[in-house]
Amino acid sequence: MLLGLAVVALVFGALIGPQFFSAGNLELMARQTVIVCVAALGMTMVVVSGGIDLSVGSVVALSTVVTAVVLRHDGTSAGAAAAALAAIAAGALCGVVNGALVTQLRVVPFIVTLGTMLLVRGAAKGLSEERRLEAPATWLNDLLRTTHGGSGLIAPSGIWITAALAVAVAFTLQYTVFGRHLFAIGSSERTARLCGVRITRTKIAVYAIAGALAAIAGLMAFSKLSVGDPTVANGLELDVIAAVIIGGGSLLGGKGSVVGTIAGAAIMAIIQIGCSQQGLPNWVQQIVTGTIIVFAVALDRWRSR
Repeated sequence: MLLGLAVVALVFGALIGPQFFSAGNLELMARQTVIVCVAALGMTMVVVSGGIDLSVGSVVALSTVVTAVVLRHDGTSAGAAAAALAAIAAGALCGVVNGALVTQLRVVPFIVTLGTMLLVRGAAKGLSEERRLEAPATWLNDLLRTTHGGSGLIAPSGIWITAALAVAVAFTLQYTVFGRHLFAIGSSERTARLCGVRITRTKIAVYAIAGALAAIAGLMAFSKLSVGDPTVANGLELDVIAAVIIGGGSLLGGKGSVVGTIAGAAIMAIIQIGCSQQGLPNWVQQIVTGTIIVFAVALDRWRSR
C-alpha cells in the first residue's frame, strides 16, 4: 500500500509539476485526509473483527450538531471542551447501540448498521430542527486551520491528534489482549468463543470505540465547517470503508492495519486533490477510485487463495 501511495503521488507529481509537492499542497492533502482517516481508524478495528459500520457518516453529522448545540449555550473554552466530550459520548453511545443490536439480534452488521445509519441521521436532523446550527468560534475551529493562520506546530493540531490516535489504535491492535481478540473473532468467531473470548463484550466495545472515533472525525468536520450540519458527511461511510479495503483490510475479517488504512485514505485524498488541480471532472475521480478499490479487493482474494 505504501508503494501504491508513492506511485499515485509520483504520477500526479509528474502531471501537475513540482508545486504538487510544495509544503502548502502537502498540508492541504493532510488536512483533506484527516476526517476520513480518523473515522477509518475505528472502521479498521471493526473490519478486523469481521464486522462493518455503515452509520459512520451519520455519527459524524450527529457529532457536529451536538457540538453546535452545546456551544450555543456556552461559547467559552470550557464550553468547547464540554461540547467535544458530549459529541464523543454521543458517538460512543451510537456504537454501543450498534454492538448491542449486532450481538443480541444476531443479525449481520451490514443490515443493523444500515438501519442505525438512517436512525442516527434522523436524530441529527431532529436535534437541529433540520437546519444548520451556527455556533460561536472557539479553539475547536482551529483544529484544521492552516499553519499560515498561526495554528499548530508545523502542521494543524488536528493532524497531530490524528497521528496520536493512529499510534494508539495500532498499539491496541498489535500489543493488547483486546486487539488480539479482535483478530481472533474476525478469523473465526466460533474458534474464538471456544478459546474463551467474550464475543459479546468485545464486539460492543469495538463498535463503541468506532463510534467515538467517528465523533472525533465529526469534531474535525465541525472545525472545517464551523456549523452543526445534519446533512454533512452523506456517503462518508463509503470513503471510510474504501480506505480500509484499499489499505489491505478484508471484509471477511481477520485482516487490517493502521498503516495500510492511513495509506488508503491518503491515496484517495491525493486522487481527489490531484484530479481537481489537473482540472479533471468529478466522474474521473470516481472511476479512478473505483478501479483502485476493485483492484485492492481482487488482490486480497488472490492472496487469500
